[in-house]
Amino acid sequence: MQIREIMSPEVELIAPNSTLRDAACMMRAEDIGAIPVGENDRLIGMITDRDIVIRCVAEDRQPSQCLVREAMSKKVCYCFEDDELDAAAHIMADHQVRRLPVLNRNKRLVGVISLADLSHCDPLMVKSALEGISQPSGSPRRMTHH
Repeated sequence: MQIREIMSPEVELIAPNSTLRDAACMMRAEDIGAIPVGENDRLIGMITDRDIVIRCVAEDRQPSQCLVREAMSKKVCYCFEDDELDAAAHIMADHQVRRLPVLNRNKRLVGVISLADLSHCDPLMVKSALEGISQPSGSPRRMTHH
């Protein structure tokens, strides 16, 4: 089964010049911890709740004064809409993330796939991905290109 068959095609993007407060409000409204950052129809990064805490709050900066561009992770892991589901599970496990942007082969954002989406298809695949996501790491892992 391909990712496009179960991904959510509705993706909330945030602009890099938005504030971290705006990003936090979107996360609260959507009940998510990561939002793709887009500019000129391109995925340029991800902003996570952890990014906000580490790069703004921990530095005693005001989220309403910090821009997404200043705190976002510029390297992003992703999958393609025509990849098989196990590819998404492996990427999630390897990079310890629960949500992946989904791109078409022109590298345009077309959706997002979550661990919950995978759980509806193959519980064993999700178990394997969750084990990788939950493993403690010696140092924080950064997202990298697929």
